[in-house]
Formats: sequence, structure tokens, C-alpha cells
Amino acid sequence: MGMDIHGNTVVISDILGVEEAEPLLEWLLEHRDGQLDLSACHHLHAANLQVLMALRPTITSWPDDPALADWLKTAFDEMESNHA
Repeated sequence: MGMDIHGNTVVISDILGVEEAEPLLEWLLEHRDGQLDLSACHHLHAANLQVLMALRPTITSWPDDPALADWLKTAFDEMESNHA
């Protein structure tokens, strides 16, 4: 599993596959002020992106991979623009 919980933060490492989408959703629903550390994330399945875009948690660290970080930031920026 690519998810580890440390207090109020989910730390994502390596690959966050489709099988983690439901546990991530459940955790974020139970911890509405929960945060995500994506610094060690190398791949994020689209199902997890949908969870993040729906619940909009605080991202404390973006992926170290510049391409993935740019892709996610663009997705979140577009989401924010559509909600403004």
C-alpha cells in the first residue's frame, strides 16, 4: 500500500494505485481536516485524483517528481478556477 497515516497526515509513497482510492476516501471523510504529503509519490491513479479533487484536502508537500507535481498542481488550479 502506498499510504501511511501519521497523525492527521496521510503520507503517499511510490505508487498510489486504484485499490487505495476507497481507503483514502474513507480516511478523508473521517478526517475532514486531514492533510496529504505527496513528496514521495511517483504515480497517482486517476481514481485517487478524483477523490482528492472531490474532497480537496490540504496538500502539505507536492511530489518530488516535477512532471507529476506540475500535472497535479494544474489539475488543482483548474479545479479552483471552476469553483471561484
